[in-house]
Amino acid sequence: MGQKANPSRTGDNEVRAFGKYFRGSQQKLNLVAQTIRGKNAGRALIDLEFSKKRSAVEVRKLLQSAIANAENNHGLDVDRLVVSEAHVGKTIRMKRFRARARGRAARIEKKFSNMTIVVKEQDA
Repeated sequence: MGQKANPSRTGDNEVRAFGKYFRGSQQKLNLVAQTIRGKNAGRALIDLEFSKKRSAVEVRKLLQSAIANAENNHGLDVDRLVVSEAHVGKTIRMKRFRARARGRAARIEKKFSNMTIVVKEQDA
């Protein structure tokens, strides 16, 4: 009885890390994701370390998690890892109101995002 295990969505030499509820819009987070797509994992970490974008801190933590998963759970070589995918999706929005003139209110939406990073081991 019970449900069968779902098949893996990644290949044998791929590892994914998924981060939920990053504070910031999808558009701003995608700008940071664009800077690391296709790069060597070590180089991507350095680029995120010195990025001036606020969301780069959260993306860096997620990339470090993907690298740690690759090393510890899948036995991949850290020096040959490349960021093969980095994509962003939208999630909840906190809705707030701001008082305006003459008893009115203006809506403020505080956006959150999800992000997935897939690292792949390159062939030697």
